[in-house]
Amino acid sequence: MKNNKLRSDFLEAVELVNDYTKPLPADLLLKLYAYYKIANKNYNNPGSKTPLINAFKANALIQAKNISREEAMELYIRLVKKEIINKQ
Repeated sequence: MKNNKLRSDFLEAVELVNDYTKPLPADLLLKLYAYYKIANKNYNNPGSKTPLINAFKANALIQAKNISREEAMELYIRLVKKEIINKQ
């Protein structure tokens, strides 16, 4: 049951980020990117056409590589609450 609630909260946070229209700092976006990829078990290489962006994304994934899928969801939700919801 807890996993269902976590997954539901995670998907709500993802939807909030996807619908957010104000600019977000690059470091925040990179953390969200890494947590999202880990939470969804998507370990494919970054797919940007720009090598520098791929390098930043790969670095974000490397920094978060030792966290579990559940922890990635929790960190994503916490970051969204702190940086988006609480600042509205």
